[in-house]
Amino acid sequence: MTNVSVLVAVYNASTYLGECLDSLLRQTYRDIQVLCIDDCSTDNSLNILQEYARRDARVEIIHLKENKGQAYARNEGLKYVKGRYVCFLDADDWFAEDALELAVSAFENNNVDSVLFDVSMDYQDHTERYPMPSFEYLTGKEAFRMSLTWQIHGVYMVRTAIHQRFPYDTTCRLYSDDNTTRMHFLYSQRVMSCKGVYHYRQHEGSMTHQISVRRFDYLKANESMKSMLFKEKAPRDVLALYENHRWLNLVGVYMFYFVHGHELSKADCRWGLQELRRVWKTIDRSLLDGRTTRKFGYMVMPAWILFRCEEWLYFTIRGFLGKNY
Repeated sequence: MTNVSVLVAVYNASTYLGECLDSLLRQTYRDIQVLCIDDCSTDNSLNILQEYARRDARVEIIHLKENKGQAYARNEGLKYVKGRYVCFLDADDWFAEDALELAVSAFENNNVDSVLFDVSMDYQDHTERYPMPSFEYLTGKEAFRMSLTWQIHGVYMVRTAIHQRFPYDTTCRLYSDDNTTRMHFLYSQRVMSCKGVYHYRQHEGSMTHQISVRRFDYLKANESMKSMLFKEKAPRDVLALYENHRWLNLVGVYMFYFVHGHELSKADCRWGLQELRRVWKTIDRSLLDGRTTRKFGYMVMPAWILFRCEEWLYFTIRGFLGKNY
C-alpha cells in the first residue's frame, strides 16, 4: 500500500506546474501517489501533466470535463487515494525535498492524526515563515480553537480515514476549505507539527483580498460549518466556540459592506445586505460569550435596524480615529 497520497488540483497553472511536480518527484520519501486533477484547464496544464505521467508512474491524472473549483477537484482525487496519509499541494506551490519524509516520520513515531507543515510564505522579493506558537502536541479541540484565529494554519497531512470521513466542503468556491481543515483537526486525537517546509507562493491580487460580492460567501461558508458540527453532534462548548466565531465574522463582513459597498453594483450591494440580515437572524444568542458582546460594535441588539445603527456608528468612529492617529 502506498503510504502518502498528494492531491494536486490544477487549473491553468502551466507557469508553475513543473516546479510543483518536480518538488514531489524529488522527495526523499519515495512511496507516494501524486493525484493530479485537471479542473478543465484551458492552457497547457494537461499536456504538462501527461508528460510527467509518462516519465513517472507515481503521477496519476484525473481530467474533469467542467471547471468546478479546487474543492470539487480535490474531492474527485480523494476517491482514488491509496495512501494511509493524505495532503495537498497547490499547483503553484512546492515542497522542500524532505517535507513528506518529515511528516511521515511524525506519524510513525508519534500517536497523531494530523501533522502541520512548516509554511514558508514566498513573495517575489522575500520569504516569511508562518508564525505559530511552539507546541509538542495539541488535542483536536485545541487545534480547532486555534485554527479559528489562525494561530495555526491549514497546511497539513492527515490520516486518510479522517479525510474520507470529511471531504472538502464545496459550499463556496472561496472560504469553504477552511471548514474541512477544522473538522479534520477537531476529529483528530492529537495534532503536531513537523519541520517539513511547504513553500506557499504569494500572489498579488489574491481573490480573498479583492473587492467582490463573493466576500459575502464567507457567511454561507460559516453556516455550512455550523451545519456540519450539528450533524456530528459536536459538544455544546464547541458549538459555542464556533457561534462566537460566526458572530465576529458577521461584524467583519459588515465592515466590508460599510467600507466597500459603494464599490459594488447596486444589485450586489442590496444582495450583500440581505445576506447580512439573513445570517444575523440565524445567530444563536444563547451561545455568545458576554466578554465579546459587551464590546461596542459587537453588542447583541433586539432589532436589525438597531444593529445597523450600532455598526454604522462603530465603523464611523473607527474610521475617524484612524484618520487622526
